[in-house]
Amino acid sequence: MTRNWMTTSIRVTVVLWFLVAGLAGLAGLAGADGELERTPAPQGASVYLIAPEDGAVVSSPVLIRFGLAGAGVAPAGVANPKTGHHHLIIDTELPPLDRPIPNDAQHRHFGGGQTEVLLELEPGTHQLQLVLGDYLHIPHDPPLVSEPVTVTVE
Repeated sequence: MTRNWMTTSIRVTVVLWFLVAGLAGLAGLAGADGELERTPAPQGASVYLIAPEDGAVVSSPVLIRFGLAGAGVAPAGVANPKTGHHHLIIDTELPPLDRPIPNDAQHRHFGGGQTEVLLELEPGTHQLQLVLGDYLHIPHDPPLVSEPVTVTVE
C-alpha cells in the first residue's frame, strides 16, 4: 500500500513540476511589447521535403521524409540553439508564423524529433509543406518554411 502511494506521489510531483516549469516558460515568452519572443533562425538554414517529390503520383500510406540543412533537430521542449522540430502542413495555408503552430489534422507536429512519417492520405491531390518550429512550436525568425509539394494519391 505504501509503495503505491509513493509511486502516485512521485508521479503527481513530476507532473506538477512540469506544469510549473511550463507555465514559467510561457510567462517568459512575451517581450516588453507583448509580442512573443521568437528563436532566431540559424543563418543559411533551410527546410525541405526530401520525399515525395513535387508532382509525384503515390499510393497511401505515403512515406514523407523531411529535410533540414544548416540547423539541427531537437525535440519539443528542448531549447538548444540552432535547432527545431518539424511541422507538416497538409492541404491548408500556412498558419501565422509569429505564433505557436496549431496541432490538428492539417498541422501535424513531430515534437519527438522525427524526420519522416508514413501518412494515410485519401485519394486525390494534396499539398504538403514543412515549417520548422522551436522548442515551443513557434516558427523561427525569420521562419524556416519549405516550398509546397503537390502529390496525387491514387
